Amino acid sequence: MRVTMLMTAMAATAMLAGAAQAQTGTAPEGARYQAALERMITETAQGRCPADLMAEQLLTACNQQIAAMSTGLQSLGPIQTITFLGSEDRADGRLERYAVKFTGGATLNWGIGAEAAGKFGAAFAGG
Repeated sequence: MRVTMLMTAMAATAMLAGAAQAQTGTAPEGARYQAALERMITETAQGRCPADLMAEQLLTACNQQIAAMSTGLQSLGPIQTITFLGSEDRADGRLERYAVKFTGGATLNWGIGAEAAGKFGAAFAGG
């Protein structure tokens, strides 16, 4: 189970050609975790790990990396669009994938999942 937010994928940004992009705040059918992911990214960029959304291990990992993650996310600018790429059911629960485009021009693929009791055990960029 992934429990860390991986920021190393910033260097390997994947641009998605021809994908229909969803504006932030409006999740397409099947995209259950979009609002949570958007909030995690936004609050982490502001230097806060949202404890009400993160399971214990993910929260611990976030707090340990918050300075670097905050700086990295701030350099990308605010979220411009979020595109739902799909989901899969795994042993540790549902995992959803999104392409998140930032106003600075970069697009990063993100995953979020392993949800239990409203908290997520996985949130990461890349992979």
